[in-house]
Amino acid sequence: RIEFVIYTIGHSIHSIEAFIGLLKAAGVTAIADVRSAPYSRYQPQFNKEVLSNSLHEAGIEYVFLGDELGGRSPNENDFENGRVVYERLKQRPEFDLGLERVILGSQRYELALMCTEKEPLDCHRTLLVSQALAERDVAITHIHSDSSLEMHDAAIQRLLKMHKMEEEDLFRSYEDQVSDAILRQEHKIAYNAKNPDTDRNVEDSQGAA
Repeated sequence: RIEFVIYTIGHSIHSIEAFIGLLKAAGVTAIADVRSAPYSRYQPQFNKEVLSNSLHEAGIEYVFLGDELGGRSPNENDFENGRVVYERLKQRPEFDLGLERVILGSQRYELALMCTEKEPLDCHRTLLVSQALAERDVAITHIHSDSSLEMHDAAIQRLLKMHKMEEEDLFRSYEDQVSDAILRQEHKIAYNAKNPDTDRNVEDSQGAA
């Protein structure tokens, strides 16, 4: 396993002061923004330029990687019945380049992937990006809104329990169970171009976002 840790965090409805406080508490020194659309009508403090300036003033670096690692796609072939398919996003060459940038950056900074959702399991930063990094033996830790930390393996255990798949299966490997649980959750939260306003991953959502 690679020695460094990559964090993830959702900006949720935090004030910028509270958000920076969470980063500082975890020792984060750089943010990689993986939102496809880095703007919010309801939380303007997290608009790309405003956020970048606020982080800079707090001594935290900012980079936008939404084009590479976002949960949406400009390519209609990455959708099925209007919903984006994470496995297809993973096949894009840009996705691999984004992962490599994150891994390289994490060797210089205490890096956190940032998206919108409060709950890690409701966000592509966990189901798509973190899982892809974990498959490369990168250690992932999720920062919760109460400042508690959760290892990615523990989050996956919560996901299995959520979908009542935590028991060992004689006929299926653990990896297959995890893949199935991730796919079920993806179907619930992945971006839907046919109904974007009710999607859990819409950057402008107010609730768990």
